[in-house]
Amino acid sequence: MSDIVEIEIYGRTYKIRVKGEENEEYISRLTSYVDQKMQEIAVKSRSEDPTKIAVLAALNIADDYFVSRKRLEQVDERIDRMEAEIATVASNLFKDDHA
Repeated sequence: MSDIVEIEIYGRTYKIRVKGEENEEYISRLTSYVDQKMQEIAVKSRSEDPTKIAVLAALNIADDYFVSRKRLEQVDERIDRMEAEIATVASNLFKDDHA
């Protein structure tokens, strides 16, 4: 099931279709994030071209995504190393108990 919701980004109103599992708070957070990025880009670039601002905002958002993804991969690698260390320690403890 999907609903049509009105959002406002960078002074323009859009109607978007959202899936049933996406709640209003989530859509509001996404909208605010994109609007904030566009406002920041508009100030930094001193451009008034909404298309240019949108493209630059999209690039910034993509950068945020890739940086976050890389950090998550690093955390996953650390967890894997810690799990291996825990397994080694547990194995050594098990050997010591049965020696």
